[in-house]
Amino acid sequence: MAINKRLIIWLIKAYFKKWRKTILLFFIAGLACFFLLRLFLTTIIAKFPVIHKETIGVVGAYTVDTLPQYIVHDIAQGLTTVDISGNPKPDLASSWDIKDGGKTYVFHLKKNLFFTDGTPFNSSEIQYSFADVKIDRPDPLTIVFHLKDPYAPFLVTAARPVFINGFVGVGDFRIKDIKLNSDFVASMTLVGANGQLEVKVYQFYPTQEALRLAFVLGNVTKAIGLTDLSFKNTSLASFPNAGITKNTDYSQLVTIFYNTQDKTLSDKRLRDALSYALPNTFSEGTRANGPYSPYSWAYQIDTLHAQQDVVHAKLLMDTIQGGDKSSQIPPLTLSVMPKYKQVAQDVATAWNAIGITTNIKVVTSGVPTNFEMYLGNFYVPQDPDQYTLWHSDQINNISQYRSLRIDKLLEDGRKTINKEDRKNIYADFQKYLLDDQPASFLYFPYTFTVSRK
Repeated sequence: MAINKRLIIWLIKAYFKKWRKTILLFFIAGLACFFLLRLFLTTIIAKFPVIHKETIGVVGAYTVDTLPQYIVHDIAQGLTTVDISGNPKPDLASSWDIKDGGKTYVFHLKKNLFFTDGTPFNSSEIQYSFADVKIDRPDPLTIVFHLKDPYAPFLVTAARPVFINGFVGVGDFRIKDIKLNSDFVASMTLVGANGQLEVKVYQFYPTQEALRLAFVLGNVTKAIGLTDLSFKNTSLASFPNAGITKNTDYSQLVTIFYNTQDKTLSDKRLRDALSYALPNTFSEGTRANGPYSPYSWAYQIDTLHAQQDVVHAKLLMDTIQGGDKSSQIPPLTLSVMPKYKQVAQDVATAWNAIGITTNIKVVTSGVPTNFEMYLGNFYVPQDPDQYTLWHSDQINNISQYRSLRIDKLLEDGRKTINKEDRKNIYADFQKYLLDDQPASFLYFPYTFTVSRK
């Protein structure tokens, strides 16, 4: 049966002619209802916003007093904050004055700040405890620290978070809940300081393997601080729902410490040879040229050298041995933390090229009391002062390094207030430290953050 198009068109025209007023009325009413409903829903959603929750996995055993700084900074601020170059900036303090040659620090506090429990922030709530420091509070917005001796890194020290009533700070978040396993934190829940719309749950895991598994199982939405992305026979990077961010952790420096009091390694020529033989790159991190981050204001690249020079290393070995086979260097033992075992093997291969045999000894209890060489890491302070690591009198002087010149530079560096003068002091410190070679600075480790897309 053929369709009569002219008839259909005629019927449609007749229908609209008869009902056009009704159709127009309902169209206008529908349009009005649409905009009213949209306005209503927008108002309702604004009153009942969606809570954003993030579960973050962290590796390590931490007590409430040793939490990572990035967690602490979620819930509290200090008088100062420190940028990537190590420069102190205003935080809870708006400004400061340094008097008496660096023995008196006067901080002027910001107005109209409150702790997350509603307590007004003022000088009486700052309860820093420093040895040999007297504290005055002349008014609610001023706090004065009187030091026994000048101490240039004090502005960096003042970045320590200010807490009251346990862990109540001036920050973007407040602690809602902490679960402990014995003395260690198992999980911590933070909520937005101005409401509970932002929720961060930190879950702590004993190993990277456990954290990677937690991410795969969906127990965490983000895993931070991973140095290895392997999972079974694949990698987390191959997971379609995983976003990977690669960073360099300039707060840690993987280093080989030489026992400078050891009979064999007390020879500076040998330490130089070992250093010159090291590879130019390490797949695990960004190559280090010295004891400082390249972003540090004290970093002096002109005084540093970290280029492999096997020919020079062999010449140094010849001067040590003098062609006498009986004076060959005996096998050396490199003690190493388990996570750096592969690095130790790469180092041993490089040293083998200059005739050094290396025995690798894995240690699990930190720095051994008696060692020839130790491959581990140290935390690079935000201020260039490394007094505790290299000064002769310090128990943390891993290399048992003794140098009156370095001692004097370190002593002057922490007492000198003028930044340019300090920069010159630490330029000399780097120059002479690397010349003595009590340690070989390898790399700043890569870390990975894995997020669920």
